[in-house]
Amino acid sequence: MKLKFKHQKFQADAAKAVTDVFAGQPYETSTYMIDQGRGNRQISLFADDFTGFKNHKIVPGLTNEKILNNIRNIQRSNLIKPSDKLEGTFNLTIEMETGVGKTYTYIKTIYELNKLYGWSKFIIVVPSIAIREGVYKSFEVTQDHFAEEYGKKIHFFIYNSSQLAEINQFASDSNINVMIINSQAFNATGKDARRIYMELDEFQSRKPIDVIAKTNPIVIIDEPQSVEGKKTKENLKKFNPLMTLRYSATHKADSIYNMVYRLDAMDAYNKNLVKKIAVKGIEQKSSSASEGYVYLEGINLSKSAPTATIEFEAKGKNSVRKTTRIVSEGFNLYEHSGGLEEYRKGFTISRIDGRDNSIEFVNGTKIYAGDVIGDVSEDQLRRIQIRETILSHLERERDLFYKGIKVLSLFFIDEVDKYRQYDAAGDQKNGLYAEMFEQEYQSIVDEYLKNNPEDEYSQYLKSITAHDTHAGYFSIDKKGKMIDSKVKKAEGGSDDIDAYDLIMKNKELLLDRDPKRSPVRFIFSHSALREGWDNPNVFQICTLKQSNSEVRKRQEVGRGLRLCVNQNGDRMDSTVLGADVHNVNLLTVIASESYDSFAKGLQTEMAEAIAERPVKIEKSLFTGKTIKDIDGNESSIDDDMALTIYESLIENGYVRRGALTDKYYEDKANGTVQFPEEVIQNSASILDILDSVYDPRVLQPEDARGNNVELKVDQEKLNAKEFRNLWNQINRKSVYVVDFDTEELIANSIRSLDNKLRVPKIYYQVRTGMMDAIKSKEDLESGNAMTVKTSKTMVSAPSAGSHVKYDLIGKLVENTGLTRKTIVRILKGIREDTFNQFKDNPEEFIIRTSNIINDEKATAIIQHITYDVLDDEYGTDIFTDASIRGKLGVNAMKANKHLFDHVRYDSTNEEKFAKELDTSDEVSVYVKLPDGFFISTPVGKYNPDWAIAFYEGNVKHIYFVAETKGSLDSLNLNHITPTEQAKIDCARQHFKAISSENVKYDVVSSYDDLIQKVMK
Repeated sequence: MKLKFKHQKFQADAAKAVTDVFAGQPYETSTYMIDQGRGNRQISLFADDFTGFKNHKIVPGLTNEKILNNIRNIQRSNLIKPSDKLEGTFNLTIEMETGVGKTYTYIKTIYELNKLYGWSKFIIVVPSIAIREGVYKSFEVTQDHFAEEYGKKIHFFIYNSSQLAEINQFASDSNINVMIINSQAFNATGKDARRIYMELDEFQSRKPIDVIAKTNPIVIIDEPQSVEGKKTKENLKKFNPLMTLRYSATHKADSIYNMVYRLDAMDAYNKNLVKKIAVKGIEQKSSSASEGYVYLEGINLSKSAPTATIEFEAKGKNSVRKTTRIVSEGFNLYEHSGGLEEYRKGFTISRIDGRDNSIEFVNGTKIYAGDVIGDVSEDQLRRIQIRETILSHLERERDLFYKGIKVLSLFFIDEVDKYRQYDAAGDQKNGLYAEMFEQEYQSIVDEYLKNNPEDEYSQYLKSITAHDTHAGYFSIDKKGKMIDSKVKKAEGGSDDIDAYDLIMKNKELLLDRDPKRSPVRFIFSHSALREGWDNPNVFQICTLKQSNSEVRKRQEVGRGLRLCVNQNGDRMDSTVLGADVHNVNLLTVIASESYDSFAKGLQTEMAEAIAERPVKIEKSLFTGKTIKDIDGNESSIDDDMALTIYESLIENGYVRRGALTDKYYEDKANGTVQFPEEVIQNSASILDILDSVYDPRVLQPEDARGNNVELKVDQEKLNAKEFRNLWNQINRKSVYVVDFDTEELIANSIRSLDNKLRVPKIYYQVRTGMMDAIKSKEDLESGNAMTVKTSKTMVSAPSAGSHVKYDLIGKLVENTGLTRKTIVRILKGIREDTFNQFKDNPEEFIIRTSNIINDEKATAIIQHITYDVLDDEYGTDIFTDASIRGKLGVNAMKANKHLFDHVRYDSTNEEKFAKELDTSDEVSVYVKLPDGFFISTPVGKYNPDWAIAFYEGNVKHIYFVAETKGSLDSLNLNHITPTEQAKIDCARQHFKAISSENVKYDVVSSYDDLIQKVMK
C-alpha cells in the first residue's frame, strides 16, 4: 500500500505564515565561489574553480522594520499576541500539535520558500536518530505528492561525515537540497571533536562546516526544546543561517521567537485533526491479603438488569487460579470460588450500578470499573493491562474491519528481558509479558469465536496465531539479539538506529491488513521511543513499566494521535467521515492508574501548553482582531463592532459570566449559530476567535469504561408487521442513468464563473503606528496607547510565475470529472478578467472554479437523472451484522421503539428527533439506518438518516425520512451544500422509482415538521 496525502488548509496556512514574513523579497538565485582551503589558498573541486549555489540575502529594501510589521500582521490574523521586536536574525516559531503533520508542513514550507523567493538550501536539525529517521521517511513518502504539486523533487540526505560527496552536491546543485542532521553530529568538542569541523584530505583540505556555511542555509529545527541547549545554540551560528524556523508541539516558554503560527492541542481537537482520547484506568484499591482478590473489568448494560464482568480467584484441581465471569446481583464469590476463606465475609454482590460503573458487596466494599482489590502483585497488574489492551483492540478492530482499517496496539516497556529472552544456545523464547500476552490473547479470541457467528472478521481472527500477531521492535546487538536501548537522558530518547527500522521505515507494511503479509497487530517497544515516530493506525497504547516514569503523558499519547488510514492509504478525516470522525478515530490509553488520575494529569499538561489562550469571553477578546469575509477580504474589528458581537452573544444565550454555554456548542454543532447582520459575512472568523478561548471540556479524555454500549437488534421489532411492510418497500436497489446536455452545462458554468468567481489576491498589509499621549495605566495595559496612523496594502508578486507550471486543465478535470475538451471550452468561454484571476492566486482559482463547476454539474444531474429498479435488494443482515457502538449521554440513548436497543446520534438535533420518535403514539418502529444501506448517486454514495413505520390505521401510509436538519427557515436550505442537495434530489428519484405512493421521502427539521408532511 502507498500512503496518500491531502492538501489541508491548516498546513497551507502554516506555510503561508512563514512566507508572508518576507513579502517584498524578489525571486532570485545566487552563486558563490568556494575558496576555503588549507593555507587560505583556493582549492578546486574540479579542474576549474568550483561554483556553488547559496540562498541570496534579504534585499536591503526589506528592512527589519518592514519584516517586523509583516510578522505583526500575520500574528494578528492568526490570533497570536504581536511581537515587540525581531528576535535575532529572523527567528520564527511555529507551534503544531503532535499528530497533525508537522514534518509535512515544513516540507511544504520549503517548497513555498523556493517557489516564491528561490531559496534552495535547507538544513533540518533534529535531537535524535529516532526523529532523524522519521523525518527522512516523511521526505520519502511525500516526494511524489509534492512533485505533482510543484513540478520538482527535493534532493534530501542524512548527514554522514564519511559521505562527503553529499556535501558537494548540497553546495553545487541549484535545485532544492535538504540535509538532515542530528545535533550530536556537530556538538562534540575536544577529543571528541566532530569531523564536520576538520580539514579533511578527502575533501580537498576543506572543512565540511565551511562549505555548508557558504550556502547560507535556512535552518529548520525539529523539536527545539530537545535540541537547543547552550552549546547547540552557539554551534548553530557556525552554519551561517539565513533564518531559523522552529517547529514543535511543546516549545519552551523562554524559547519562543516571533511565533507566526499556532495549532495547539485545543485547535487540533476542535478541527478534528487528531484522534479523540479515551482512558481505561486500572487502580489498585488495596494491597491487603485479608481482602479477597476482585477485579472489575466493566459493567454490561442490558434491557433488563445490568451485569458485571469480574475476575476472582477459584479453586482448581491442583491450585487456586483466577477466573473471569459475567455476574448478576446476588452472585456469591465464596460459593463460586470453591469456598475460599478470603471471600467468606460478605462477598455477595448486593448492587450493580450502571450509572457510575460500580459494584457493591454486602460487606460494604464498593469498587469501580478498572479497580482491583486484594492481594495484587506487580505481574498481575501488568496482566490486567495486557488483557484490557487486547479487549479494546478487538472491540475497535471489529468496528473498523469492514471499513478496511487495520488496528494496531502499542505496548511500551523498559526491559527487553520482559518480552524476549535467550537460552544458552542463543535461541529465543518468550519473556514474561510475551507469555502473558499469548495466554490472554488466545483466551479472549477463543471466547469471542465461541459466541460470534462465522463472519469475515471471525475468519480473519482465525487466520492469525497468538504468536505471530505480536512483535518486538528493540535495538539489536551484533549477534542479532534484542537488547535494551541506550537512553540519552539529555535528549529524552534512544539513539539505536536498528530499533526503528521496521516501526518507521516499513510503516506501510505494518498498515497492511493481509494476515499473510503482515500478521503483526500488537507492538512491544522500548519506552524511550516516545518522540520522532508514530503510526497512524495505533488505536491502543499501554505502558507496562516497573516504576513511575518521568515521561510526560502528552508524549505517551502522542504516538497514537495521528488520524488513521484505510487499506488504500486514504486518511480517514472529517472530509471522509464527517461527524463520525471521532467515532472512528479514538485512541484508548490503558493506564496503570485510575481514570481520574490519568485524565487530570493529561489535562494539566495540555493546559500548561496552551496557557496563553484567553480564558474569558469579553469585548476585548474581539477588539483589534483581523477577520475575513466569505470572499477573503480582511478587516479589523473596532470597538463598536466588538461591542456588537459581544452583546449579541449574551442576547442569544451563548455567553454567561464570560463562559460559552451549552447552547452555543449545540448551535455550533448544528451550524445554526446566530450573528448580528453586520458581521454575518465574517461569521467563520468570529467562530475562530471564540475557539481560541480555553475550554477544558475540549481536552477532557473519555472514560473508556463509562457507559459504552453496543447496539443490538430487537428481533421482535425486526419481525413486526409494520417494519416488514416498510422494509419490503424500501429495500430494493436501483441504477441511475444521467443524460444531461453538455452544451447547457458549459453555458451555465461560464455564466456562474463570470458572476461568482472571486479569487482573493495574495497581499500583505503594512500599518504604521504612533504612540499617543498616555492618559492612564489602562491605556498601556489595553494597548490603546499605540494607534494606527497609516495603512497600506500591497499586492505580492503573482505566484503563477514562469518558474512554476500548473496543470490547470488537468486539475479541473480531476476535481470535476468532466473531459478535458469540456473544461477547455468553459475556460475559453469565460471573460478575460475572470480568467486573469488565475495568475493572482492559482491554487485558490483552481479550488473555487472546481466548486462552481461542480455546483452546476450537480444541478444538471438532478434535472436529467433517472433511476431504474434492479432485481437485487438489501437483506436484513445490514442490521444484524452491523457493528455500532456509542456512549450513553454522549452520542447514544436507550430506546423503546428503535429497531436496535439504543440509538446512536450525530448531533443534538438528531438526539431530540429520536426522543420525539420514541415517545410518539403514532410511531410503531423506526431505525437510524446503518452505513450499509446506501443509494448510488453521481456525486457519491448517499446514506439516508431514518426509516419510520407508523401504526396502520393511525396514519395510512409509511413514511421514510432522508435527513434531519437543524433549521428549514430558508427555502433554499442555505446550510445544505450543493452536493448534499444533489444527493437528496437523487434520493427522491430513487424512492419514486422503487416504491409505492405509501412511501414518502423528505427533509425535516423536527418531529412536528415530519407529522405535518405525513398528514398532507
